Amino acid sequence: MYPGAHATRDPHRAAVIMAASGDRLTYAELDERSIRLAHVLRTAGLRRGDVVALLTDNSIHAYEVYWAAVRSGLYITLVNNHLSAPEVAYIVGDSGATALVVSHALAGLAEELRDATPAVRVRLAYGGPVEGYENYETALAAASPRPPADQPRGADLLYSSGTTGRPKGIRPELPDRQVGEPGDTLVEILQAVYGFDRDTVYLSPAPVYHAAPLRWGASVHALGGTVVMMERFDAEGALRAIERYGVTHSQWVPTMFLRMLRLPEKARTAYDLAGHRVAVHAAAPCPPDVKRAMIDWWGPILYEYYASTEGVGMTLIKSEEWLAKPGSVGRALLGELRVCDDEGRVLPAGRTGTIYFAREERQFEYLGDPEKTRDAHHPDHPNWATTGDIGHVDEDGYLFLTDRKAFMIISGGVNIYPQEVEATLALHPDIADVAVIGVPDEEMGEAVKAVVQPSPDARPGPELERRLIDYVRSRIAHYKAPRSVDFVDELPRTPTGKLVKGKLKARYAAESGGGA
Repeated sequence: MYPGAHATRDPHRAAVIMAASGDRLTYAELDERSIRLAHVLRTAGLRRGDVVALLTDNSIHAYEVYWAAVRSGLYITLVNNHLSAPEVAYIVGDSGATALVVSHALAGLAEELRDATPAVRVRLAYGGPVEGYENYETALAAASPRPPADQPRGADLLYSSGTTGRPKGIRPELPDRQVGEPGDTLVEILQAVYGFDRDTVYLSPAPVYHAAPLRWGASVHALGGTVVMMERFDAEGALRAIERYGVTHSQWVPTMFLRMLRLPEKARTAYDLAGHRVAVHAAAPCPPDVKRAMIDWWGPILYEYYASTEGVGMTLIKSEEWLAKPGSVGRALLGELRVCDDEGRVLPAGRTGTIYFAREERQFEYLGDPEKTRDAHHPDHPNWATTGDIGHVDEDGYLFLTDRKAFMIISGGVNIYPQEVEATLALHPDIADVAVIGVPDEEMGEAVKAVVQPSPDARPGPELERRLIDYVRSRIAHYKAPRSVDFVDELPRTPTGKLVKGKLKARYAAESGGGA
């Protein structure tokens, strides 16, 4: 399904609502405006397999551009709006985009891109004027509202967050079907597992340029439900939106849970959340104490999944299962789990190694980078893919993540996984945010360091450093505890809550003379 089917049956139903302003886009409007934009792009010469880039804030227009591309057989590349102009220009150029749509809210950044993106021949701006870009509304008004006879299904071409290096374009094969024909795996999963349907009201608090908010929102449209999009995440505002719009389903990252848990009790209990049936979380590891606290508050409505922008596979775990298997991210839902050693040999249950998902066919490639594509697939099984995470599967088939291989600390020849230390510190009252990394050490090779953003009432300094180290030593093995703690005003995170550890590690490497 796609918006056109619902525009015919229920034209006045809201497809998108902005949580704070209440601005809304009906299915009739979404269908017609995406048709008009599809004609604009086709008139400009874009054909199946070409790329449209979108630089936007959270806006109702984002899904107009998405569906215009998807009903035209095009790739749609949403760009992180927190990047610098050179970083955005790199993605626009690397993706091969020949059309660029921007939001007036990002006018300054968009204007810097004009000379840096020479391959772009269609430039449109919505929400207000942007110098060097055609007015979006004017372009749509001049285009036909009639759907094209041929509407081949397009796809997204998204970029990894770049937490361990330069962003990589992830290009799937284009489906060989029309936009309204069945075959969307994610839509089928959301229906079967989470109960998504045309009555779903889905709260999306994260930036739309990320994979899960974009894809899950589009899947809600495929089913005829309503996406409630937050302009930006606000802890109490999220609770208010659940009550105001009768939210039934939602998706979160663990940092959002932390911020809601830290609200005053009066704010946490002020809103009616009774209709909220499914709260999904993913994107980053959730400390067990945080998840347990959320289940105590909201009840057993939490569902966790483990997946990636690459779409290599997916696991799922419900609240009841997690309480029996704390720390697990569930059993395989899409693909079959394989855990392999460094030589690619499959390991037995309980042994830690690189996590692969085995699928019937190869799923993706890193755009313009055959070496990275090859490294992401098993040397002997080209249909087994990994994103570099490590962990183990227990005897019952439940996956437990250990960490990213790139972040593993080797201290005195012993492997230490930062995620375990971070989870131990997550709810410490003196900590607002924490990252654990390995730093160069002459004696041990690497030493464990905690980089802490203190809570507003905490006093950073040697006394707090000692307390935090002792706190970790009292809960997990002493050798895993930080040997030092640095205090910072803020840690580098993506808007979906992922720690950008590459920046931290590069800084400490440079300070030690090891370079970036």
